[in-house]
Amino acid sequence: MANSPIDTRNYPLMTAILCWAGMVVMTSLYVTIPLIPMFAELYRVTLTQAAATGSVFSIGFAVGCLLYGAISDKYGRKQVIFIGMIVLALITVLLGSVEQFSWVIVLRGLQGAAAASFSPVALAYAVEMFPAEKRVTAIGFISTGFLVAGIIGQVFSSWVSQAYSWHHVFYLLAAVYGITSLIIFRLLPKGENKQAHTSILEPLKQIKHVFRQKRLLLTYLIALVLLMSFVSMYTVLGSYLSGPDFGMDAQEMISIRAAGVFGMLISPLAGKLTQRYSVRSLLRFALAVAIVGLAVMGLVTSLPLLIAISVLFVAGIALAVPSLVALVGQLGRKSRGIAVSVYTFILFAGTSLGPIISIRFMEVGGYTQTFFLLALILTLGLVAASLIGEKASVSKSA
Repeated sequence: MANSPIDTRNYPLMTAILCWAGMVVMTSLYVTIPLIPMFAELYRVTLTQAAATGSVFSIGFAVGCLLYGAISDKYGRKQVIFIGMIVLALITVLLGSVEQFSWVIVLRGLQGAAAASFSPVALAYAVEMFPAEKRVTAIGFISTGFLVAGIIGQVFSSWVSQAYSWHHVFYLLAAVYGITSLIIFRLLPKGENKQAHTSILEPLKQIKHVFRQKRLLLTYLIALVLLMSFVSMYTVLGSYLSGPDFGMDAQEMISIRAAGVFGMLISPLAGKLTQRYSVRSLLRFALAVAIVGLAVMGLVTSLPLLIAISVLFVAGIALAVPSLVALVGQLGRKSRGIAVSVYTFILFAGTSLGPIISIRFMEVGGYTQTFFLLALILTLGLVAASLIGEKASVSKSA
């Protein structure tokens, strides 16, 4: 008897491709964090205005996340991922070629909307294409790709802009997207679900049902503050290290940002840990670790200790993200698809606020006060996690 298509799928290769694609796509979100001071000086705008280059990307991304899941239901997961990657490459090339700040803002918004064609669709693709025993691991690696991008994007942008120019950051990214689109086209199997008669607007009509579930609303509050705190921490850390306390230049800060990758490596373990502990317990622990890390960072004057604590903070975030995805998926039940889409929307809406909030905090207070305020905001997420009943957690045997 011939092997079925499921038997012949190369799951390790599929996982590697999705992880890689997730990392390079989400790199675009973070590449402007190290460029904020450069944009402010080059275009003679305030730091808050320069931070809009990151915020507008997040807004475009968040809105796109509400749409692409339904579009992929109708036209197919792989097709949407492939075409989205091509469009992303083209917009990124244009970004590298413009000179006016207004065009940078416009194209960053469009770049975010194009990048959103990957994240929610890739998660849906993994759920459909991987058997149950491999699914959690696959989603864990995809989530790791998303998270590692937060470090890789900053390191890549810092290095390229220092060695060449900020324009080359986008030129090189566009080339990476072009190559990645070819890899997806040639090596990623086509999804099985394609519902030609599905209405694209139908899932959006389910949003009202999602917002009637109190436990889901609590997870959305956690989502709002989660990546907001992550983006804010690195925005503040860059200013802190380049300030009078440490006096580091951009080249020296590259290694500091790169250290965060070690904290990301714990993310794939979330699937294993949820088999031993409840998702809610793991989420609460991860948030507590991140909160402690943020609070302590403002008190540290030793550079090695500051680096270690920043890695601890990143590790907390890296555990919290896949745990929260699992919790949202469970609470969403029959509306799981739109529940995850709304979660993704809110998650990245939070990243759009991160740079603006952190810069505002720094303007009215010192670094110690800013780190404490960010820790306080993240504490709202821990409170929300504590209010979600134990029945919402995945059982240890799940």
